[in-house]
Amino acid sequence: MKYWMMAVGAAGVFVACATPEMPLPPEGAALYDENCALCHGPGGRGDGPLAAGLDPAPADLTRIAARNGGVFPRADALSTIDGYTRMDRADIPQEMPEFGLLLRGETVPVDVGDGKLTPVPRPLAALMVYLESIQES
Repeated sequence: MKYWMMAVGAAGVFVACATPEMPLPPEGAALYDENCALCHGPGGRGDGPLAAGLDPAPADLTRIAARNGGVFPRADALSTIDGYTRMDRADIPQEMPEFGLLLRGETVPVDVGDGKLTPVPRPLAALMVYLESIQES
């Protein structure tokens, strides 16, 4: 999605096109702390304060890429956070809340791994960028 900006100056009207930029990991870290850390832990290792009472235990989010051949699966991560994929995947615990309705807002263009830009709500993209940034080998 592109945003058009118009400025009026002494020389006339200027119109420019601005594409929203991808969020940086700190923006996603704040969302992670608010929505995910209680179960997945402050470092994303599945050791949050509520983890002990959950069956199955929350996933170690620092190993997503390692479990996927060293590649962070952006589309899968977005779908899992949003809640879209849990309907038909046995490997995703049903206790994982659907955050899709909480993570709405303006969209940013995200390459989800197919080389095409897909509009994704900025908060959802921010969380994905943060999770991608905490991956360990």
